[in-house]
Amino acid sequence: MSTTIPTTNYLIAVVGPTAIGKTALAIQLAQHYHCEIISCDSRQFYREMTVGTAVPTAEELAAVPHHFIQDKSIFNPYTVGDFEREALTRLDALFAVNPIQVLVGGSGLFVNAVLQGFDEFPEVAAAVRQNLNRQLEEHGLEYLQQQLKELDPVHYQNVALQNPQRVIRALEVCIGSGKPYSSFLNKKENSRNFIPIIIGLEAQRDLMYERINLRVDKMMESGLLLEAEALYPHQKRSALQTVGYRELFSYLNGENSLEFARAEIQKNTRRFAKRQLTWFKKTPDTHWFDIHTPWETIAEKIEEEIKEKSH
Repeated sequence: MSTTIPTTNYLIAVVGPTAIGKTALAIQLAQHYHCEIISCDSRQFYREMTVGTAVPTAEELAAVPHHFIQDKSIFNPYTVGDFEREALTRLDALFAVNPIQVLVGGSGLFVNAVLQGFDEFPEVAAAVRQNLNRQLEEHGLEYLQQQLKELDPVHYQNVALQNPQRVIRALEVCIGSGKPYSSFLNKKENSRNFIPIIIGLEAQRDLMYERINLRVDKMMESGLLLEAEALYPHQKRSALQTVGYRELFSYLNGENSLEFARAEIQKNTRRFAKRQLTWFKKTPDTHWFDIHTPWETIAEKIEEEIKEKSH
């Protein structure tokens, strides 16, 4: 297959739900284009979280240079705005060597931050967040979810509802500004020195769910419970408010059995994958491929896009 050497920078973004095979495809594409990979998984940033975030294996990391894999700590706050700035700086350096680079990940908010820019939100008084945190403690997450459903039904359909930080962030903007959180999204025009080519991976729902269930089983066999036990003293940390850890913390708190926790991780991961797919399906100009599509076929589509956009 001939490879076009473009004069413009192109960022190939491989997106899709969890456990769909994004890492393997990204590595094949990066090897084909002799470039590097920007990881855009907001959980794989953290060095303390290995098993539960399914970070690439040592062999995968050795196959192609990866950036933003386990280079942060759960003890240091890290925002999507921070990631946008760091990722763009890193891409500038990589594009100076090769005009084609690869980004991979399932964290829609973080992918959008790199491709389009981070939206600007109004300043909100700290008391609003403090009050929402108090409501979370007193009434639980479902109470806040219901508020968000009433104040911003659009964002309610897209936000990670099981992530209390995301729900609270959306609510504080709704309450503090008197406008829906979703009304502030995609308003800011940000210039980029690259053209994105977005590749989406998908599968039949039964197969996608089967892959998720198998991955969770493999995580448990690989020591996810031991990892959760080590992180248990820090369970309130923002980075740990995520599927896989939250359910095991409940088990360690004596709230349910280990088998129940495993089933909950599988169920909540399936729900998370469904939300990811909904998010990325709304992303315009995404080229969707079944997971069984040969990578060469996907590379041919990328070549077509580069040629078309070069004119």
